[in-house]
Amino acid sequence: MIYVIATTPIKPECREDFIKGHKACILETLKEKGCLSYEGHVSVNDPNLYVVVERWETRDDLNAHGRAPHIKAWREYSTPLRAAPTVLEIISDGKVEKF
Repeated sequence: MIYVIATTPIKPECREDFIKGHKACILETLKEKGCLSYEGHVSVNDPNLYVVVERWETRDDLNAHGRAPHIKAWREYSTPLRAAPTVLEIISDGKVEKF
């Protein structure tokens, strides 16, 4: 099993648009092969930090997710709403990868 924690600082004035847009991304992602869970949350410590928690059956499923058309659309939509790049942590078999 693969776990992903993605944190994205959001521009305060874009927060609602970011969250609304991500809800549509969530709906499509949950339909993908190998997606066990995919949730977005606002940090309890910082209202402008968005945290996505994902679980995938395999690394291949996660890689396919990264190439999905709705993810490409989400990246294009969300990039101008971000205050800084997203940080990914991928956890599998006791190893943590940071991107």
